[in-house]
Amino acid sequence: MLRGFKNFLMRGDVIVVAVGLVTALAFSTLIKAFTDSVINPVIARLQGGKSVGLGWQLGAQGNTSTYVNIGSFISALIYFIIFMAVIYFLIVVPYKYTQRRRGAEVFGEPGPLKTCPECLAEDIPEAARKCRYCGSAQPRPSGGAAPSA
Repeated sequence: MLRGFKNFLMRGDVIVVAVGLVTALAFSTLIKAFTDSVINPVIARLQGGKSVGLGWQLGAQGNTSTYVNIGSFISALIYFIIFMAVIYFLIVVPYKYTQRRRGAEVFGEPGPLKTCPECLAEDIPEAARKCRYCGSAQPRPSGGAAPSA
């Protein structure tokens, strides 16, 4: 039982995912500090005056629980976009390149799809013989010979 667990942990894909996760967490901390220290003050300054941020006070002045902070939302959105761009360019693109060199296609474009005439599911692969949702027989793809088994 322990040998199987060790073999599972030592698979190449699990190691790649673990390294990617640790790298993502490190970049998350870095990007969070950037948005808190650089982006948030810029957004707060856009409103002008002595405001605590870009937003509106709904209740009594100075009550932070009734302050709608749009600047914080904009900051979180910028954080998310930067974080996902970093993950894509530093983890996904090199992984795709490495897998392509091994002969495996990852994160590729999906194949052609068709709609099931019975349940109207729109994500059935064109070469499918049965619908994955309702199990109905699917018409053969047009313009080609039937695939041999």
